[in-house]
Amino acid sequence: MENLLTAKQLQELLKVDRTTIYRMLKDGRLSGVKVGQQWRFPSADVDALISGKRNQEDLSPDDFFEALPIHCLQPIQDVFAEIAQVGSVVTDKEGIPLTRISNSCDFCKLILGSTEGRENCFSSWKEVAEHGGDVPKFFKCHAGLQYAQGHIIVERETVASLIGGQFYVETPDVEEERVRVRDLAEKYGISPALLEQAARDIRVCEKDRQKQLGIWLQRIADTFGEISCERAGLMTRLKQISEMSVISS
Repeated sequence: MENLLTAKQLQELLKVDRTTIYRMLKDGRLSGVKVGQQWRFPSADVDALISGKRNQEDLSPDDFFEALPIHCLQPIQDVFAEIAQVGSVVTDKEGIPLTRISNSCDFCKLILGSTEGRENCFSSWKEVAEHGGDVPKFFKCHAGLQYAQGHIIVERETVASLIGGQFYVETPDVEEERVRVRDLAEKYGISPALLEQAARDIRVCEKDRQKQLGIWLQRIADTFGEISCERAGLMTRLKQISEMSVISS
């Protein structure tokens, strides 16, 4: 049978008064069972509360999203993008960037410099981020470049996406490319000469490298999810300590 603590034992253990015990019971920080007219508290739950592990499973996706330590993710993303030779960004589920774009090509910088171009980039990233499944899938964005994603998943919920791309999967036809680039330049109010020059430097990602990129994306995204989970747990523990300290003082 599980060991149960009395309210008095719990007071002594947590160094709080009886009123605080019942407040914690009411707001869910403690769990208890009634034995007759008295509350009893499972010692395992109390140990978990003290260690800060109890509420990990109760954290919402928003808690994990808010726990994304962007200042930690950015340098990892920067290194990944440089090694993989792609442009990369972490976005929320709406395609809005949470990090600074790493290793962006000049072509995409020009597109992103236009208000309408930037909005269309966000829409393309949202489409990429919405793709489900365990294997990253490549998508063509509004400007004709390819992207794939790795989902940042915490507690089986997708909280953000690591997107990598800004490349072609094969060398484009010269004339078709010229027409497409000029149409984009006119649409977004960009100098055609500048955009054509930038388009010449767009990378081509071969099939074998595409497969490797997909693996890398998800591995880095998994790491970001683990970092987010750990940070969320730490934030919860600090909040519990703070609340207990304020109540005890």
